[in-house]
Amino acid sequence: MYRFGVCREMQARAHKLALNWFNSSFIVSRSVYSLPFATVEVEKISGSQPAEVRNLVQGRWTESSNWSTVVDPLNGEPFIKVAEVNETELQPFVESLSKCPKHGLHNPFKAPERYLLFGDVSARAGHMLSQPEVSNFFTRLIQRVSPKSYQQALAEVYVSQKFLENFCGDQVRFLARSFAVPGNHLGQQSHGLRWPYGPVAIVTPFNFPLEIPILQMMGALYMGNKPILKVDSKVSIVMEQMLRLLHNCGLPREDVDFINSDGKTMNKLLLEAKPQMTLFTGSSRVADKLAVDLKGRIKLEDAGFDWKILGPDVQQVDYVAWVCDQDAYACSGQKCSAQSILFMHENWATTSLISKLKDLAERRKLEDLTIGPVLTCTTEKMLEHINKVLELPGSKLLFGGEPLKNHSIPNIYGAIKPTAVYVPLDEMLKDNNYELVRKEIFGPFQIVTDYKQEQLPKVLDALERMHAHLTAAVVSNDPQFLQDVLGKSVNGTTYAGIRARTTGAPQNHWFGPAGDPRGAGIGTPEAIKLVWSCHREIIYDVGPLPQDWEIPPST
Repeated sequence: MYRFGVCREMQARAHKLALNWFNSSFIVSRSVYSLPFATVEVEKISGSQPAEVRNLVQGRWTESSNWSTVVDPLNGEPFIKVAEVNETELQPFVESLSKCPKHGLHNPFKAPERYLLFGDVSARAGHMLSQPEVSNFFTRLIQRVSPKSYQQALAEVYVSQKFLENFCGDQVRFLARSFAVPGNHLGQQSHGLRWPYGPVAIVTPFNFPLEIPILQMMGALYMGNKPILKVDSKVSIVMEQMLRLLHNCGLPREDVDFINSDGKTMNKLLLEAKPQMTLFTGSSRVADKLAVDLKGRIKLEDAGFDWKILGPDVQQVDYVAWVCDQDAYACSGQKCSAQSILFMHENWATTSLISKLKDLAERRKLEDLTIGPVLTCTTEKMLEHINKVLELPGSKLLFGGEPLKNHSIPNIYGAIKPTAVYVPLDEMLKDNNYELVRKEIFGPFQIVTDYKQEQLPKVLDALERMHAHLTAAVVSNDPQFLQDVLGKSVNGTTYAGIRARTTGAPQNHWFGPAGDPRGAGIGTPEAIKLVWSCHREIIYDVGPLPQDWEIPPST
């Protein structure tokens, strides 16, 4: 999901907080000891001092019979032990969810004081995340398990903080705002209400170990649900520590269950516990399987092959090149909103855009994690895909295409230089080539092509043939061009204008796919209400009856 748009305030915080990310200074160590919730010291997590991640069920932190090991993505050293629940240990989690009724832990008619409780919890948690020592703690913890630059990791903490601040005070109860419509006679009135699902599940990926789970989990809680949360075990330590912070801020321990398990075990839990709704963020393949297994009781924020179109009006070449670099290669391309394909109008193809993009890509380095390990695809598989694309007639390597050198990233992960491959538009659109070209590689790789003005319908056809419609960018200030492309495309989060991007969604606008009735959003009141509540209509009809009322004839 997301993200490069960093405002000036956050940039200032990054400079203020960014002690060298390798530095285990006295200041950092001392600040960790002062955190009332933390059970780990970020800088000391190592093979000799491994951190431990536990499960939370029915208000208690628990272990399991099996401890899996997470290796440091930068050097392969086992440095985190995770208490992974197996299929024989699911019963407490099933029982916990079953205790939550379908009408939820609160709703407009039940325990409304809990709306205020979550406004207070959000206020305290947002304030804590604004503290430099807490912000630095989570930023560095994210870096340890999902390596990205300090500023990118800080952006994730910042967005989480601002989201919590957005739902302070009365803002949680405003999510449950209802409406009334006059009825047909005196005493009749219909009320539309936002109603919780009750027991729900949340499954989130590795790439945003704080932001995605906390935004979805808090949205579920705001609306009155009881969620069970599963985060990818490689990064689940981040949310384990965040849950401890939330407990410190007043979140009732029984309100959220937290489980570490493999995918097979989690699938079994979902089938046995039968949550009323499951939010899944991750691969399209798993999403489609879950949709069948759960009989459609699911919302999806799945992967996306995200596109960017450069329109006919060439301007601000340096800026557009910088945004393209950020969109394609920040977080090593491991964003579901990462720029996967760039369509250049012929006017852009004659500029220095590609050479500037190459220069920007080549300044990324492992030392500051502006490029780093790819956690879902090996180096061999990425290079194999690149070579297959290069076999297409007219294709050529623009830059990259090589493994990173002089590193200790373990072989289970990928490590390649930021890469771009040019493929002619007509060649890409051939039936036997299209599926290869639009295959999503969750790493620092993108396809580049160009088009002539009269070929715009072919570009729009390429968009129509895509199956996931998450983010997109139309880089142009030409109103007619914008109107044409926006009117004939689908993507749920689409940026338009010369500053358009595919990544960088903050907490103040909807982020999510379109074109799929299962689509889930994140961040905004609209997203929370869509994903974590359903509509309930209550029609009051209390009379009085007309004084001369008599039983009418049968109808």
